[in-house]
Amino acid sequence: MPAGDNRPTAQSRRNSSKMAAKLQGIIPALVTPFDQDGEIDEPAFRGQIRFMLRKGVHGICVGGSTGEGYSLDVDEFRRLTAIAVEEVAGRIPVVAGIIANSTHEVIARGRAVKDLDIAALQVTPTFYVFIADEESTFGHFKTITETLGRPVVLYNVIPWNQLRTEFVLRILNEIPGVIGIKQSQGNIQRAAQLILRAPKDKVLLAAIDDLLYPCFIMGAHGTLAASPTAAPGPCVALWDAVKAGDHATALEIHKRLVPFWAAMPHDILPACVKFALELQGCRSGIARQPMAMPNAAQRAVIEPALRALLKFDRTA
Repeated sequence: MPAGDNRPTAQSRRNSSKMAAKLQGIIPALVTPFDQDGEIDEPAFRGQIRFMLRKGVHGICVGGSTGEGYSLDVDEFRRLTAIAVEEVAGRIPVVAGIIANSTHEVIARGRAVKDLDIAALQVTPTFYVFIADEESTFGHFKTITETLGRPVVLYNVIPWNQLRTEFVLRILNEIPGVIGIKQSQGNIQRAAQLILRAPKDKVLLAAIDDLLYPCFIMGAHGTLAASPTAAPGPCVALWDAVKAGDHATALEIHKRLVPFWAAMPHDILPACVKFALELQGCRSGIARQPMAMPNAAQRAVIEPALRALLKFDRTA
């Protein structure tokens, strides 16, 4: 291949396809349980992973937005990822989420988990006031993948730094180490374009929480999102119903997932997911300050919407 040619080799394509194949179905973005002092409650975190395994999820993600990953230091990120790998013991893939504002910091966090058996790193674009242009962002992901040698899932979530569809397709086509995308921010048109046009060996995960059903129908390989964390049982049932062609059941779950997601105040979404898990007997701690837990009025809206959705939890 000529010097400077970014086109992936056949071998890199095969490696990308192998890694991407691991990530499909329902992948909850785990919450991070904190105690009153803002410290991680490790027994509660282990209990949450076991709860997810009982619900039949197909993977888990540590340190994402729902996991308040932006608030974790490197040692905490390392410890949580190690616990997740230990608990799943190879039964399902583990994704490690990195939310950072520089290539240097992403690489430092990636190196902190280099010895752990993870399927991929989930990496956001930068999110602070100063936004990198497309060429700089391309270089960001290229440097990360080439330096770390680990598969990366691009997490397209930052509202003021949304990556254009054409640019995402360029990244997916030209950077072999980026094995797929988690498309968030409620833009189902963007998700539809990516599902149709992305390379077939890349994984496309929907994070449009109340529109999982149409995304699955269109061909998304699964979801990595907050709603599967808050209600893993019904989300697994939704995935199974779509795969079985049981669209009557899938539609009924969808009709309950939409109002449940609308009931969750998104400014404190991780805290609301923790409340939903607590209602199901999964100890989840509190949010890390300054995030507040849902108040009485918010809880009064979330609880009935969750109860209606949990009617489709076959493991309850």
